[in-house]
Amino acid sequence: MADTQLCDVRSGRFLRFWTAQSVSQLGQRFGLVALPVVAIETLHAGTEEVGYLTASLTACYLLIGLPAGAWVDRWLKRSTMIKAAVVRAVVLATIPALWASDHLSLAWLYVVAIVVGVASVFFDVAYQSYVPFMVSEEAIESANARLESSAQVSAAGGPAVAGLLLKVVSAPVVLAVDALAYALCAGFLATVKDAEPPRRAQAGERSRLAQDVLAGVRFVVGNPVLRRLCVSVGVSNFFATIIMTLTPVLILRTLGLGTTVMGIVLGVGTLGGLLASIVLPKVRARMSAGKVMAMGLLLAGMSMVAFPVAGSLQGATAVLPVALLVLGQFGMTWGAVTFNITQVSVRQRACPKNMLARMTASIRFVVWGSMPLAAILAGWLGSHLGIVECMWIGVVGAFLTALPIVGMDRLIHVTAPTPVPNA
Repeated sequence: MADTQLCDVRSGRFLRFWTAQSVSQLGQRFGLVALPVVAIETLHAGTEEVGYLTASLTACYLLIGLPAGAWVDRWLKRSTMIKAAVVRAVVLATIPALWASDHLSLAWLYVVAIVVGVASVFFDVAYQSYVPFMVSEEAIESANARLESSAQVSAAGGPAVAGLLLKVVSAPVVLAVDALAYALCAGFLATVKDAEPPRRAQAGERSRLAQDVLAGVRFVVGNPVLRRLCVSVGVSNFFATIIMTLTPVLILRTLGLGTTVMGIVLGVGTLGGLLASIVLPKVRARMSAGKVMAMGLLLAGMSMVAFPVAGSLQGATAVLPVALLVLGQFGMTWGAVTFNITQVSVRQRACPKNMLARMTASIRFVVWGSMPLAAILAGWLGSHLGIVECMWIGVVGAFLTALPIVGMDRLIHVTAPTPVPNA
């Protein structure tokens, strides 16, 4: 039976949930590294086939992101996360088993990637919708900051640990460790209690899926706070993706600095995100949410300037462009994480609990939908206009993302979450 008392971030319940989420994040990073390695080194896949494999992991967010929100709003969030973690553990465990029996094929890798991608959609939507059912409203910001800090640590440490393991054991064995991580995640979640009531117990709640999806989209569009955040997040990710898509080309080809420098730049950026998640609760105690979000976006935009400036220093000694890239990546990630944690917390407070998953899925659909489009555009513009020129477009666009945040504090104060009947 669920514990009806909400807790704070120091409670054992939240600690177990945080641990489960951290292990899941680590598992995701392991998979992103090990799956392509299995395809390339074990199954001798070509570049195009590896591209299909990567697309199989991420396309699910666009294909089922919106209906996933409607389904998760009908289901218990914790149970959904447990089932998603178990599914990922089971399907990933088949890879080392088939490899050991010499029956592993590239077709099966595609199947595993699709299943893991689908399960990840449900897990991610449920996890971002779950926090208000566990912690008090006052603790939402601190909870999201802690969850984001573990995501940043996993982003930095996961690929590094996976890389070290790949030097000792084969890639299919690394995926066995990945499967174990998801199993541990499910185990920790099984020990957590929350305040979420049983779902779909009331009469009239069995609406059609399409109606539920449409209700979620309409709610986001009709809520002034969520509508502005959706625009800001979508535009921000679009222009940030342009910068990040071209960053490896800038470092490796335009500046000729090598993969070691690229690893340092990306690693320092992750450190910026981790530090941002640690100091954000203290910043929020002194500043309003609107000001903090605007500050994060402007910091990210100003830091992006370092990328095209570094690209214009071809022929100079490597020290100056590397320093600019490191500072730019550090500041951009710091600003992005500051904005992201705050906007997620604002969204969770502005949304009634019976709409949380659909709200999350609707906004994530915009976010994930903008990223592949931006990546394609970046490749086309980069080849026609030039890498540095295209990056300046990303910089200018990044500053525009703060415009929807103007006046946000007033909207937050006047917009209160109200339950949506039969939604």
